[in-house]
Parts: sequence; C-alpha cells; structure tokens
Amino acid sequence: MRLLFRQRFFSWFDSYDIYDERENPVYTVKGQLSWGHCLKIFNRDDREVGTVKEKIFTFLPKFELYENEQYLGCISKKFTFFVPHYNIDFNGWQVEGNFLEWDYQINDASGRLVASVSKELFHMTDTYVLDIEREEDALHVLMFVLAMDAEKCSRN
Repeated sequence: MRLLFRQRFFSWFDSYDIYDERENPVYTVKGQLSWGHCLKIFNRDDREVGTVKEKIFTFLPKFELYENEQYLGCISKKFTFFVPHYNIDFNGWQVEGNFLEWDYQINDASGRLVASVSKELFHMTDTYVLDIEREEDALHVLMFVLAMDAEKCSRN
C-alpha cells in the first residue's frame, strides 16, 4: 500500500492530507492548539482515529501515540552527535535512515520491513511517500512518520 503525505501550505497549525496512490483522500491530520505538537488523525468519515502528542518538559523530544484513546507507545530522541537516533517503544519497531532524514525504513523486531518512507523534493511543503507492506499497519506508520516530522520541526 502506498500513501502520499502532504503538508497543507496555508494553515495556522500543522495540517496534512494523506492520499492513496490514486489520489483519493484516506486521512486528514489537523494540528491542535496545545503546548507542543498535538496532531489529530481523522479517517474518510471525519472520525478521529489517532493522536500524536508531544510530551513537554522532557530533556529531548518525546511523542506519544494513541489509537482512538488507547495509548500505543512512544518515540523519543536519543542524545547523539551528528546522526539522529530514536528510542522506539512501539510494536518493537526500529528505524534506519540516511543523514538527511529524508529516506528511512521501519522494520519490526524480527527485521522484517514494515514500511519505506521517502521525502519528495521540490515541493512547497513537506511531501512524503509511504510504501507500507501491510495495509493494517497504515495508521501506525502514519503516526510514526508524523512524530518523526514533528520532531524535525521542533529541532529546526
């Protein structure tokens, strides 16, 4: 399954539109007014299905992931020089990527590919392509990518 992740050009808060490979809307992500990033994910029926919320008052950025109201896990940045690394407490997933953090892959605990994420260049806003191996992982991969993008935003 392929999802196209596009940040909206004009919005007060972080807002994204998520499309399938045929450009049909799948999810809408709306930023909420809060301390730190708080991103609500809505499905095609405009029903809230997930949340990515930044924990504040932590030494390094940390994001909690929720499906509906259920806590799934978190992603936090490790203290490193040069190449960013993350602690991932979510489905046993691990991330590997390049120095610019534009292209990376998500693997499960056994090393099996969950998704490949790549950033498309030459767009006015952040645009990513998410190639997801199993359709049932789509929402979780989206939450993961939102957390990674929000962390980069906080850093810059």
